This record gives sequence, C-alpha cells and structure tokens, in this order.
Amino acid sequence: MWRADAFLESMYNEAVEKTKDSQASMSAEERKRYLEQALRRLIGEFETNENHKPVLLEQESCDGYIRERIELSAVPGLSFASYILIPEDQGKPMPAAVAVHGHGYGSREIVGLRQDGSSDPEPPGIHQHFAVQLVRRGMVVIAPDVAGFGERRLAADLARNPEAANSCHRLSTQLLMHGKTLAGLRVAETLRALDYLAERPEVQPDRIGIMGFSGGGLISFLCAALDERIRAAVLAGYPNTFKDSIMAVQHCICNYIPGMLSHAELPEWIGLISPRSLYLESGADDRIFPAAGFNLAVEQLRDTYRRAGAEERLRTDLFPGAHEISGRNSYDWLCSELERVAHA
Repeated sequence: MWRADAFLESMYNEAVEKTKDSQASMSAEERKRYLEQALRRLIGEFETNENHKPVLLEQESCDGYIRERIELSAVPGLSFASYILIPEDQGKPMPAAVAVHGHGYGSREIVGLRQDGSSDPEPPGIHQHFAVQLVRRGMVVIAPDVAGFGERRLAADLARNPEAANSCHRLSTQLLMHGKTLAGLRVAETLRALDYLAERPEVQPDRIGIMGFSGGGLISFLCAALDERIRAAVLAGYPNTFKDSIMAVQHCICNYIPGMLSHAELPEWIGLISPRSLYLESGADDRIFPAAGFNLAVEQLRDTYRRAGAEERLRTDLFPGAHEISGRNSYDWLCSELERVAHA
C-alpha cells in the first residue's frame, strides 16, 4: 500500500494494546506514578529562574475589582506579563484561580480588554471574558500571557506578517529541535504564575483552582496533573480523545507532544487529576473537539473517578454551542468546589 492510512490506523491500535498491557501489569497507583514521570519527560523540563522579582506594571480600579498587571519569569532570559484580578472590599484571604486563555490575542481577551489594552464593552467572543466572570464570583484570578500570543508573538513572525495570529509554529519547531515542547514551556510559566498567586496575601493557598479554554485547556490539564496545589480544574473546549480530535482534525502544532500516545490516550492522561475535582465542558457543535470524542472521554473518566471513590467530584456539560466557553454551570461549580475544599 502506497498510502499510509492503514499503517497509521495499525500504529494507533498497537498503541492502545500496549496501553492495555501496561495497565494490566501495574496497580492503579503504580500506573499513575509511571504516567506522571513520563509526562514530565515528554513535555520537557526547563531551568528555573530563581532570581527574578515580580514587577508591578499597572494597576486600575474596575467595576467591583482591582486589575493589576505583573511581570513574572519562569525560565532564565524570558519574562511574561500576567493580569491579576482582585475582588474589592473582601478584607480576608479568598479562593483563587489561574485562568488560561486559548488561541487568540492573549490574556487581554479574557479580562475584558481589547487587543490594544483598552476596555472592551462589546459582547465577548468565544473566551467569554471568563476571568472577569470568576473574579465577580469572589475569586482572585491570575491570567498569564501564554507564550506565542498577543504581545508574546515572535519578532521574526511579525516581521513577515504584522498581523500574524500567533507564533506557535516557530516556537514549537525550534523547541522540538532542543528536545523540548512549547507545551512544556507554557506549563513552566503557568506554574510560576501559580507560585506567585499562592504567595499573594489576598489568597488562600489551599483553595486554588484552574480554568482553561481550548489550548488553555491543554495547559490547564497538564498543570493540574503535575501540581496537586490545584484543587479543582475546569477544562473547556478541550476534553476529548486524541483519535477523535488532534489526530482526526487539523490542529495547531502546539497541541502535539511527541510520545504521549505511546503511553496513554488523552482521557487517561486527564485522569491523573483524579481524585481532585474536575469539570469538563464542550460544545455539542464543536468541530475541532467533536462531541463523540468528548462523550468517550467522559465515559472513561467516569470510570476513573468511580474507581477512585470520587465519582461525585467529576462534572460534565455538553452544552448547545460550538468551540466556545459556556460557563453556564462551570463558573459556579468552581466556586463551590473551592468552598468545599475549605471545609473538607
């Protein structure tokens, strides 16, 4: 056969069988430790920047909350900005959340700002200004600028096209040549944002969650899988199977992490978050993360949570809509789960 369709299908089936054999040869706890160690290797680890001190870039009073912008650094030679949204007049430490945007123009898209930093009074797009939705529910929110978007597009890409949507391709390919991944860099920076958030005096460090949309869902699941300080996670517009999403539909290269399928399918990777609280939402008409794959992932994750004795900590919503955030239940769920953690 000249075409590789059957060859690729055979490779997928072999990977699935290998996973089943591995699952059968280990206890659940051994399998979890094995996957956690594999995940750190697969995304690539980065040297940490221990010397950088956070820098306050701006501060503004908004409707019911304070918005700050802080410069942080996770790896030597590279810094990034994060918006911090703080509810006004609370007078005591509060629960908190990391908000991770997907493809678009950066963290401004989720904190109620236009690309130029001015206020955005228009109805929100697919990101639904979701960081603002969370701060209005009484959470301190940090929204880091994800590498490759908005102000973090590469100069080389902007020189070729000033309107370049992102720098995912150039960042991904060059990091791969060094044996690292763009997902790994983004996780390192998001966990640095988590470090900073946990140190804020307004925050209860044992009540921190994360919410991410689309590519931000990828980053959020990876961070939650690797860092148990994250007590609850909302993954929007991302949960699926590899076979039904990034292996069936043309996606941005930043979604691909070499070797992941040789260890597990996506639902098992997401299951590393178990038994901590997890909310999955997806649009029934999402064409890049299709409903069929979402339903398969939900079925497998229900089994994971059932076996962990934590079935009540998994919630899902296949809502009427496309590739977008709904939030019709997930915003309030995240608040209530972080409240429950406080009394557990």
